[in-house]
Amino acid sequence: MVDRRGLLGLSTLLALAGCGTSRAPRIPGVPEPGPGLDLSCVPYARSRSGIQLRGDAWQWWDAAAGRYARGSRPEPGSVLVLARTSRLPQGHLAVVRRVTSSREIRVDHANWASGSGRGRVAEDQPVLDVSPGNDWTLLRVWYPRVGDYGATSFAAHGFIAPRLAFAAA
Repeated sequence: MVDRRGLLGLSTLLALAGCGTSRAPRIPGVPEPGPGLDLSCVPYARSRSGIQLRGDAWQWWDAAAGRYARGSRPEPGSVLVLARTSRLPQGHLAVVRRVTSSREIRVDHANWASGSGRGRVAEDQPVLDVSPGNDWTLLRVWYPRVGDYGATSFAAHGFIAPRLAFAAA
């Protein structure tokens, strides 16, 4: 005979397990930020893009050589790689959601700008190409805390596409 109180308690626990307070999207395979766990841009970009690279964000550009297609033009699903600088000692990765113009894209990324909450996921955030040659090597990134682009321009390596690169024959 089944204990009905036990079933009721279990069903209540299962229902509550689906509740959450985070506004960040749940990404299968990527742990949710929480006490003692800050979601960084690397596992987020890996999960969203399917690109299987390791290391700090700034290391992805060289690590992708010969394995994944790299380029200077954004496309949806590609990973933007920001260079390592004194302001970004590990670099930064963002997944291109959409291209809005020749000078602006929208990205999804984790752990950008402390004002948005450490480890938080930000979706559909603008990134502006401010490079003189319109080649996406110098960018300004949306700063949620002020609701505008930040004052800093960031160097970028380029975009890694989630398709394999093939060596020339």
